[in-house]
Amino acid sequence: MKKYKFIDHTADVMFEAYGNNLNKLFENAALAVFEVQCDLKKVKRVVKRKIKLKNDDNEKLLFDFLEELIYLKDAKYLVFSKFSVKIKDNQLEAVIEGEKINPDKHELKVDVKAVTLHHFSLKKTKNGWKAIVILDI
Repeated sequence: MKKYKFIDHTADVMFEAYGNNLNKLFENAALAVFEVQCDLKKVKRVVKRKIKLKNDDNEKLLFDFLEELIYLKDAKYLVFSKFSVKIKDNQLEAVIEGEKINPDKHELKVDVKAVTLHHFSLKKTKNGWKAIVILDI
C-alpha cells in the first residue's frame, strides 16, 4: 500500500494519505506534510518529541496532530522524518524524530503555514484508511 500521493491543486498543496490502520495513516500524513517542506532523507533523527492529544473525533484528531507538527516546525524550528503513532480510546500518543532546521543542509522547499478544513476528510475504506488534506503554503 502506498503511503501518500500529491494531487494537483491551484494554490496550495493537496495530498491523499493511506494506511492499513489508523496509526499508519497518521504516520503517513505526517510524512507527507514534511516531504513538501524538505528532503526527508537529509533529516537526521537526533531530536525526539512526544505528542499527546485527545479528541472524540478521529478526523479532528488527525487535524490537531498535523497542526501540532506545523506548530513545532514554526515555534521550535524543527523538521521530522520519523513518526510512531498509537491511537487508543480517542487518545493519540506519538513519538516523532527529527532535528533542528539547518537551511544549508535541509534545502527547504515550501513553508506550510496550516492545514485547511477545505476538503479535509478521513474515511475508513475496504483496504484501511484514507485522508484528504490541503496544506496552506
